[in-house]
Amino acid sequence: MDKVRDLASKKAAVIFTKSSCCMCYSIKTLFYELGASPAIHELDHDPSGRDMEWALRGLGCDPSVPAVFIGGKFVGSAKDVISFHVDGSLKQMLIDAKAIWF
Repeated sequence: MDKVRDLASKKAAVIFTKSSCCMCYSIKTLFYELGASPAIHELDHDPSGRDMEWALRGLGCDPSVPAVFIGGKFVGSAKDVISFHVDGSLKQMLIDAKAIWF
C-alpha cells in the first residue's frame, strides 16, 4: 500500500495499468487527449506489481486496473473516470491538480 501511495503522490496524474488491458489504454488516451501527461505504472512489468495490485483492490478498485489518482487522491477505475469526463468534472480535477493548465 505504501508503494502505491508513494507513486500516486509523485505526479499530478497517475494511472496504474496492465499492458494487455484495453480499458487502461482508453483511459490513458483520454488523459493524453485532455492534455495531461500522467505517470503510467504497468503492474505486469513491475517486479512488485502483484503486491501493488492487491493494494489497489484494498482501496476499492475492482478490477484493480486501471486505477487513477489525481492530485495524489484515488479517483477510481475506468467507469468512474468516464463518468467524471461525461459530467465535465474530470477536466476540472486535472486543472486543480495542475496536470493541465487550461
